[in-house]
Amino acid sequence: MGFFKKIIDGLKKTKQQIGFKLNELFKRGIFDEDFYDELEFILLSSDVGEETTVDIIDQLRERMRTDRVSDPNKAYGYLRDVLSDILGDEKMNPSYPCVIMVAGVNGVGKTTTIGKLANIFVKQGKSVVIAAADTFRAAASEQLEVWANRAKVRIIMHEEGSDPAAVVFDAISSAKSKGTDVVLVDTAGRLHNKKNLMEELKKINRVIDREYPNADRKNLIVLDATTGQNAIAQVDIFNEAIDIDGIVLTKLDGTAKGGVVLAIKHDMDIPVYYVGVGEGIDDLMEFDAASYVEGII
Repeated sequence: MGFFKKIIDGLKKTKQQIGFKLNELFKRGIFDEDFYDELEFILLSSDVGEETTVDIIDQLRERMRTDRVSDPNKAYGYLRDVLSDILGDEKMNPSYPCVIMVAGVNGVGKTTTIGKLANIFVKQGKSVVIAAADTFRAAASEQLEVWANRAKVRIIMHEEGSDPAAVVFDAISSAKSKGTDVVLVDTAGRLHNKKNLMEELKKINRVIDREYPNADRKNLIVLDATTGQNAIAQVDIFNEAIDIDGIVLTKLDGTAKGGVVLAIKHDMDIPVYYVGVGEGIDDLMEFDAASYVEGII
């Protein structure tokens, strides 16, 4: 099943929340102030966010006014264009060798995301090693090892309670000696307001910079789509600590708050690289703006 079909299926709840209402609104063909007020309500109710909603409406209003649009289908097409322009089409596209650190709060699906990322790279013909740097949570490494075995990649693990930075050091040393293309670094799930744990992330970041300066670097944050606007606060805090390059949005198939993708890109200017649309190892898909817009409206 391709991305388009999976993203359409995964966004069904969001489409029920936003798409059907938008379709009814535009079909009326009356583009007055009441129209824009109702459009604002629909967007806000799907976690598009206040700033993003205002910008969408301003852009749509200007395009409609300039072209004096009265045809509902053309107006709806303009909305699609505005949403697509906000999202852009930025891909991760790492060069090799690369080190990808994956961070996020507890329970967002970091471990499964790393397993799925490993699978993606293996399918692209890349060699992968996983650094099991979540040494705080009981059985975290064992859980990650299951995913590593499913993806058929190597994993570097230490005992529970070990220094996470030491795990990363060993994984990088192994990658350099074996010429491995990709190092995927798991990190302990942490609340974004726990300063000591955020400092641990910074330490891992410094070790990577010091030990593998010629590697391409990507810092990803995994977000649970069901948290809606709270996801933006998480990005903000983690971005201060480690400079987030991109986002993996999980559980998109379980929420009506899929509009948060627009808010994240608009407010933070950080792209969504991947979206999770299921539990299977192949259910992490590279984000595609056109398919996403088609999926929600």
